[in-house]
Amino acid sequence: MTSDDDPFHDCKLDPEAILGTHTFEDVLFTDDTETPVNVLTGETPAHSQATVEEAKEFAASIDTETPQIALPASVESQVETQSKPYTAAAFFHFKATGSLERHRAYHAAYESDAFAVDFEADYESGDLTITVERADEA
Repeated sequence: MTSDDDPFHDCKLDPEAILGTHTFEDVLFTDDTETPVNVLTGETPAHSQATVEEAKEFAASIDTETPQIALPASVESQVETQSKPYTAAAFFHFKATGSLERHRAYHAAYESDAFAVDFEADYESGDLTITVERADEA
């Protein structure tokens, strides 16, 4: 197999590192995601008030072939940009998987016909579960 045929040729991790089921805990936007509070009023600004349903709809509305998930936005970005408390990203984003190496490996597997990649986003717990199998074993 040439490097052009190997979806992992640019990855630091090989497929063995992501095969199977991996759960990344407390990485998704939830009803408990931290939001800023106005110290004078004790209230959360309107722009930072959101539901999980809104976040999921936003993530689903992103026009891309790669499924998106809703991740929590930092309190700092909510304050500085007056943005919602969530953002959308590919389900294998490094903020969810914990490293750029895993992000690249999951992306390579997702783009490759040699692997079957599935994920489950549990917005109640905030957990993201990604399962990767070889396509000939799936």
